[in-house]
Amino acid sequence: MEAKEIHETLKGRLPEAVLEFRTDTMDPIIVIEPAHIQAVVTFLRDDPALRFEMLQLVTGVDWRDRFEVVYHLTSLTHGHRIALKAVLPHDNPHIASVAGIFPTANWHERETYDLMGIVFDGHPDPRRIFMPDDWEGHPLRKDYVFPDAYHGIPGNFEG
Repeated sequence: MEAKEIHETLKGRLPEAVLEFRTDTMDPIIVIEPAHIQAVVTFLRDDPALRFEMLQLVTGVDWRDRFEVVYHLTSLTHGHRIALKAVLPHDNPHIASVAGIFPTANWHERETYDLMGIVFDGHPDPRRIFMPDDWEGHPLRKDYVFPDAYHGIPGNFEG
């Protein structure tokens, strides 16, 4: 199924969830309303004509004024793929976890939280995954200020 057909199918089923369709990227993107992420990925996974049974990646993008959470989905059954994008406010980036729908999201969401500070509400294990538990902040944010020292150990963390 072509990306345009996937978009039309999703928009027909969940019109309130679909905000935009873009094809000017490597993978076509459907921009979705963040509040509907769980309904969207469940529909894409379970609909027999779509069968997006593999979540390849969840990642965050910091644009300084907003965050975007990007989900790359693949149908092994039908051989098609699509990317979903949800735009979140920079000052309070929250979105529902999809780890209960796609177990692979567990680690991807933890990584995105740890390094970008995007909170995945309802995540089953929201602990940091790379940074120590007492690390302050999220080092991949564009406004992150690296500390001069960590536990009394001086260093230039910026390289």
